[in-house]
Amino acid sequence: MKKTLVVFAHPYLEHSNSNVELFNFYVRHQHFTLRDLYEEYPDFHIAAFRERKRLRNYDRFIFQFPLIWFGMPPLLRLWIDEVFDRDWLREGETNPLEGKEIYILITTGGKERSFTKTGTYQYTVEELVSGLIVSLKVFKADIKHIKIVYEANKLSKKDIILHKKEFTELLNQ
Repeated sequence: MKKTLVVFAHPYLEHSNSNVELFNFYVRHQHFTLRDLYEEYPDFHIAAFRERKRLRNYDRFIFQFPLIWFGMPPLLRLWIDEVFDRDWLREGETNPLEGKEIYILITTGGKERSFTKTGTYQYTVEELVSGLIVSLKVFKADIKHIKIVYEANKLSKKDIILHKKEFTELLNQ
């Protein structure tokens, strides 16, 4: 099994049944290392050097977060800004993201049809989080899958289990 780092950022976790279920899933499986950014950095002071060093120890990364005001949670944005290092792109430097598998899991309370060119918001979720996607591509990471869970706040226990099963199957491919 691939050693996996889960970069998890949810500022209101106590109000999210679907994210709590997945959070608990990671905790129960020992090949996942869960980094809850809001738990680890409540003051928003990120230990960038330590985080960069940590990235080198993993084969795969999962970025999990809710869509907050049509983008990533602020702490995740800050984490990327401070941890991702342009020096990784220099010849002879080690790029801890290059060739690594990336999975992105995004939850939103909105309906799928709202996140279309003709929908309420006129942007797709992928467009709204393009900063993360472009950053990962610049560092030559291998984005395997972006899973979006719409209307996450209305999911039944059965729906959450189905999403969790689908995501687990993706990770096992």
